[in-house]
Amino acid sequence: MKYFDELKRSMEFLAADPRTVFMGQAVAVPGTAMSNTLKDVDPARLIELPVAEEMQMGMTTGMALAGLVPVSLFPRWNFLLCGISQLVNHLDKIAVMSNGGFKAKAIVRTGIGSERPLHPQHQHVGDFTAAIQSMCSTIEVIRVDEPEQVFPAYERALHRDDGRSTIVVEWGDFYGEK
Repeated sequence: MKYFDELKRSMEFLAADPRTVFMGQAVAVPGTAMSNTLKDVDPARLIELPVAEEMQMGMTTGMALAGLVPVSLFPRWNFLLCGISQLVNHLDKIAVMSNGGFKAKAIVRTGIGSERPLHPQHQHVGDFTAAIQSMCSTIEVIRVDEPEQVFPAYERALHRDDGRSTIVVEWGDFYGEK
């Protein structure tokens, strides 16, 4: 099994659930390596957004509160940093702030930027997995280092019944290397 193929299979698996909706930059149009994993997903399930990461994370939380399972794509951790307030202070804390009255299950898909064959510079290749995990009290962060970890991570994120959100962290370099 190949890393990219497992990502594509995982997105098609998620798309089979009528509650899922995919949102972010370059989800309905080409533009990132993640875009290619969505090319067989029904275009009606893809919500293309402008570069407005904090708004995107707020929309993610709202859709999750409405009973959908948003799959919110941030191609690199460095981009998701712009939405961290919404992630840490809202999505992660809803169940705590409401004494369990509200649960918002979302799937956040992000990545550690590819350095090969061309290094895009340091503002695109951060790995903030440990830092974000330490800031979140309810969100689970799963970094998928091997192809065989990809599908189980997304399957767990979708089928979990505890109402928790999941961040799945991919490696850009592995799209073509593993």
